[in-house]
Amino acid sequence: MSRIGKQPIVVPGGVNVQIGATEAEIKGPKGTLQVPLHPLTQVNQEGESLSVSVQDPEDRHHKSIWGLTRALLANAVQGVTAGFEKQLVVVGVGYRADMKGKNLDINVGFSHAVTVEAPQGIEFSVDAPPSEIENSQALVKISGADKELVGRTAANIRRIRPPEPYKGKGIRYNNEYVRRKAGKAAVA
Repeated sequence: MSRIGKQPIVVPGGVNVQIGATEAEIKGPKGTLQVPLHPLTQVNQEGESLSVSVQDPEDRHHKSIWGLTRALLANAVQGVTAGFEKQLVVVGVGYRADMKGKNLDINVGFSHAVTVEAPQGIEFSVDAPPSEIENSQALVKISGADKELVGRTAANIRRIRPPEPYKGKGIRYNNEYVRRKAGKAAVA
């Protein structure tokens, strides 16, 4: 038995779930998401909850698919109701992040500004930086209904200029610990 897979998913009011043969469509206030369903799984809707089952609950492969499908459905339900958000901090003297329409414009030490286009269903916002991080210039918030797309977009933005270990300059996740190194010792 899969510990995660056997747990029911509570569907709040205002969320509509339609289960097809190969995918489930979940509609809510924040948008619509399609979750692909594996052929080994079966999704049942009883009132205000969803339950996932598999053909052989003792097989290792079936158990892993069971838990995965349940987690994907639960994330989709949470995404269309509350949404997901990742926060990035731009750290470094002279580094900037600004909004240009719906796109994000980032200056992080290159000879040109890097423009990141918002994928379908993703919204960017730029706020004041957190005061506890030294030389932080901007706080970039990435929000949307699809958890995987929010995380992938945040990772792609961070990849533009990852934090370096000597001064900590770069783009990092909020609350990310950047391991620091000592610089070269001066030769006498």
